[in-house]
Amino acid sequence: MAPGQTTIDPREAAHFGRLAADWWDPDGSSAMLHRLNPVRLEYIREQIDHRWQLDEHDLKPLRGRRAADVGCGAGLLAEPLARLGAAVTAVDAAGETIAAARRHAAGQGLEIDYRVGGVEALDGRYDLVASLEVVEHVADVRAFVQALADALAEGGLLILSTPNRTWWSRLVMIGIGEGTGAIPRGTHDWNRFLTPDELCALLGDAGLEALDVTGLGWSPARGFALGDDTSLDYLVTARRA
Repeated sequence: MAPGQTTIDPREAAHFGRLAADWWDPDGSSAMLHRLNPVRLEYIREQIDHRWQLDEHDLKPLRGRRAADVGCGAGLLAEPLARLGAAVTAVDAAGETIAAARRHAAGQGLEIDYRVGGVEALDGRYDLVASLEVVEHVADVRAFVQALADALAEGGLLILSTPNRTWWSRLVMIGIGEGTGAIPRGTHDWNRFLTPDELCALLGDAGLEALDVTGLGWSPARGFALGDDTSLDYLVTARRA
């Protein structure tokens, strides 16, 4: 990415900054992320154990590894990554959310390198780069994916999650989610959602190979769960081709 260039969309940063105050409230404006987070962590743990042949019972599988959380919000993912042993750098475009993240991490006794900015705020290379529910909010998707790829260390893994652009995602996330207030209004623009094929093509253009695409589904009975159905949301794991 050229010096001074950014993939941050200021309107998106302002929207999420307004949600910072109650980000850690499981019943607040980020309640949906709290419900989603355990499933996302399950996926990340499965992928790192499988790709790096780690012991699934190890409580600190990321010990000695660098991890980056891009679009970290107030730290819902960054904190578990730190507890798994990683040296975590976490960046977010909204200063309000970074302030909330720092306060919460301090209260938990966790050392996380929180930075205000976009993907360009990262330095060096990381063994694990995660950016969950972020790519649909950036100003330049192609430049963003390339910057994520550039931040990967040799043998590193990139893990993304994002909504699919389908009628089901429009109904559930915008019609029901935002319509009922379960998701803050204005969070999503359906036209900016990416299909798995589109995202995997962007990863390929950035010199990465998609190793796995797993659906992240939802139902009133089960809540969020991993599976084959990518029509609502999905996760992708990639590495250098």
